[in-house]
Amino acid sequence: MQSPLFAHVENQSQERYALQNAQLLRCHLDGQSDLLARKGSMVAYQGMIDFDGEYQGNARRSRQRMAGESLELMRCSGQGTVYLANLAQHLHVVEVDPGGMTVDSSYVLAMDSGLNWDVVAVDSQYGISGSGKFNLEITGRGKVVLMTSGKPLMLSVTPERYVSVDADAIVAWTSALRVQMQSQTSSSGVWRRRGNTGEGWELSFQGHGFALVQPSEQLPPQHAVLGQGAAAQFGLGQQGARGGNQGNIFSNR
Repeated sequence: MQSPLFAHVENQSQERYALQNAQLLRCHLDGQSDLLARKGSMVAYQGMIDFDGEYQGNARRSRQRMAGESLELMRCSGQGTVYLANLAQHLHVVEVDPGGMTVDSSYVLAMDSGLNWDVVAVDSQYGISGSGKFNLEITGRGKVVLMTSGKPLMLSVTPERYVSVDADAIVAWTSALRVQMQSQTSSSGVWRRRGNTGEGWELSFQGHGFALVQPSEQLPPQHAVLGQGAAAQFGLGQQGARGGNQGNIFSNR
C-alpha cells in the first residue's frame, strides 16, 4: 500500500504539547500531571489514558449559568499520547502571562490541570460585543492551547501604543490591560450606521501586554441592539451617535 498520506507520520516530540500540524495537537502524558481538554476534542490516543468529566463546584456552575459563559472540560490522565482537535481550527500553545489571560471560552482547546480559571465580568451591560458580557480569566503557571479561525495576529500593547480591535475578532488578551468599548461613529447622518462602513463595536486596549486577533468575525456586529425598536437599531438615544456613546465604556479591572 502506497500513498502520499504516509508522509503525515506521528510527531515524536516528548514535549507536553506539540503541534502535529496547524490543526492537530499532540499531548504527551507522563502519568503525573493531568490534562484538561475540551469535551469531545479527542480524535485519537495511544497508551493507557483515562478520560473523565471535570468536576466543577456548585458556585462555579452557578456563575457560568448566570453568565452564559461556560467551559466544558474533560480530564485526561495516565501515560501515553492524546491527539486533540476541534473543527480543524488553527491551534496555538501559549504560556499564561503571570498577570493572567482573559479569553472567550469558545477559543480554549486544552490547558494544564494546575491552572486556575473562572468566569469574570467584562461588564458590557448591553451585551453587544462578540466577546460578550463575560469571559474566562485563566491564572497560574502553565500553558493553554487556544483555537482561531485561520492564522491569527498577535498585537503588542504598550503604554505608548494602545490597540483597537473589532469586538467580534478578539480571541484573548492580557488580563492586566485596561479595556474600553467604543464605536467610532463619525457620520453626521446617524441613520447611516457608521457611515455604511460595515464596522461596529471595538475594544480599545491600553497598558502593557498583548491582544490576540483572528481573521474572522464570528458574530456580526450589525446584530448589536441597544434599547428598544428602530431607535436602538440605528444607534439613537443615550448610547447612540448623538449621545456620544455614553455608558459604552467598560473595564475588566
